[in-house]
Amino acid sequence: EVQLVESGGGVVQAGGSLRLSCAATGVTFDDYAIGWFRQAPGKEREGVSCIGSSDESTGYADSVKGRFTISYDSAKSTVYLQMNNLKPEDTAIYYCAAAFDGSGVALMNAAWYDYWGQGTQVTVSS
Repeated sequence: EVQLVESGGGVVQAGGSLRLSCAATGVTFDDYAIGWFRQAPGKEREGVSCIGSSDESTGYADSVKGRFTISYDSAKSTVYLQMNNLKPEDTAIYYCAAAFDGSGVALMNAAWYDYWGQGTQVTVSS
């Protein structure tokens, strides 16, 4: 059974940093792509960053390029999203998701993902 549990959200001032974690069970990183998505109030869910199986590729939304970094630690079965220089517009619930896909492609479309975590709130104050 696949389970994804996010943590690391919180309240931070603009310009600050947070590191989100996604503890994944039932997932082997050779066979799954992992993505981070976010949803702000009144807005659609959007892809933030993703990493293809076996760390073959990564993808980022234009709005976070140069500020966010995705990585994983296979020994800990955990995917991280390091978020630097946070902006008020980054405020949202952040979700971790897993897609059974061994192609190595970084999948930014939520429709590809089969499993979702419960989300963690990130609030950036100005």
